[in-house]
Amino acid sequence: MNADARGEEDKALAARAAVAEIADGMLVGLGTGSTAAHAIRALGGRVATGLSVRAVATSRASEAQARGLGIAMLDFADVPRVDLTIDGADEIDGRLYAVKGKGGAMLREKLVAAASDRMVVIADAAKRVAAIGAVPVPVEILPFARASLLSTLGAGAVLRMADGSPYVTDNGNLIADCRLDLTDPRATAAWLDGIPGMLGHGLFLDEVDAAYIAAGGVVSRLERAGASR
Repeated sequence: MNADARGEEDKALAARAAVAEIADGMLVGLGTGSTAAHAIRALGGRVATGLSVRAVATSRASEAQARGLGIAMLDFADVPRVDLTIDGADEIDGRLYAVKGKGGAMLREKLVAAASDRMVVIADAAKRVAAIGAVPVPVEILPFARASLLSTLGAGAVLRMADGSPYVTDNGNLIADCRLDLTDPRATAAWLDGIPGMLGHGLFLDEVDAAYIAAGGVVSRLERAGASR
């Protein structure tokens, strides 16, 4: 098995471990991206065998996948609280600090995570790092202020493109992928939060309660000590 296939198999194993936390009657948050898609697939399998749940999705793509698998979907706009959210990550470290947003949905993902009693991240070993900071941090920005926001974010900020045009999120905004100093992630997050027109970013520092990480066919779980929020 080559490295890519092994990675996909590990993602699927981690997804199945996380989906095992879902109990009958729960309202579940579904993340976005290639790893989260494994969790949606695993949940669809459990629904097909009788599990009764409802779910909200963090993107149109995830909602379409879930509906296609027979998962009952709700509009998050009408949902005050979520029992459990399962999502992927671009990086995650032992503090359960994560960088998210490669799939372009980090703003919706953070909103759903904030409304969740528990958030679980699933990943293969390649996403487990000693400390976050090797990958760009996606930042969702208001199109009206594109040039000024890119200037404020600095030389390490690059507008995300898709097929030769700026990538547009489900919210109608743009994404800047930013190389940032994450020596002090909380200070960097606070700086981003204070920029007018910066609508959301991919630093998840308090949202993740646990992570299932698979390496070589073996799944391990990291659990945050104490309440994160």
